[in-house]
Amino acid sequence: MASQRKSEHGQIEGRSKREQRADRILDAAAELMLRWGYNKTTIDDIARLAGVAKGTIYLHWKTREDLFLALMRREYVRLMEDIQQRIASDPEGGTLHGITKHSMLATMKSPLMKAVLLRDTDLLGEWMRKEYASETFSQQIAQSLALLELFRTRGVVRDDRAVRKQVYMLDAITLGFLLIDQYMPDDFKYSDEEVADMTAEAVKRTFEPSRPADSQPDEKTKQEIANSFICEHQQKQEGSGNMRTIVKVSIFRLIQFA
Repeated sequence: MASQRKSEHGQIEGRSKREQRADRILDAAAELMLRWGYNKTTIDDIARLAGVAKGTIYLHWKTREDLFLALMRREYVRLMEDIQQRIASDPEGGTLHGITKHSMLATMKSPLMKAVLLRDTDLLGEWMRKEYASETFSQQIAQSLALLELFRTRGVVRDDRAVRKQVYMLDAITLGFLLIDQYMPDDFKYSDEEVADMTAEAVKRTFEPSRPADSQPDEKTKQEIANSFICEHQQKQEGSGNMRTIVKVSIFRLIQFA
């Protein structure tokens, strides 16, 4: 019995060490990818920075592409956990502007996810081109439409404008706030928090109905929307092994259950 417990303890400890080593390798891959880009980052470079033998990496992942898929999947999971925590702690988390704000701010704090969002081929290189060559864009649009329809039926998004135009407008607003910084002079630079706040304000003014304070969505409605967003993402994380259904190209792709 004692020997069995010792064996089980050894297996748990062994798995823990393996997981720690995998995280160290992924950390090294992330650092080098941000420094040099996907195309120039090699397994040799990653092994050297992580302090492991090159062959050790192949004990975890069969190919270089598998390693980077694992990295992006890990970053996505961390991103969604961050968004979920932000939404859960905000009374306005169950509104379109609240979800937009927290999704955007969390993404801006994650350099790799921000690169995916902006289709940064300089950083993500051939990996990004291959991912988007096979992406089913019509499916993304269908998901966007379904989410906005949900918001409209709950009365938290105005319904006096075509829903397809709303999808277009929401993407334009969120991506515009992310891209504009590079074109503005230094005295027009704002922090991530300020940009997220301005984006949320623009979304609120554009999409949410104007009504008196006493007719605003109640807490139950906000919580229902927040819960549906969180639960849907959890199901995606647990049920999808395909990175092409995880990585999307705009804040709204994250909001629309990625």
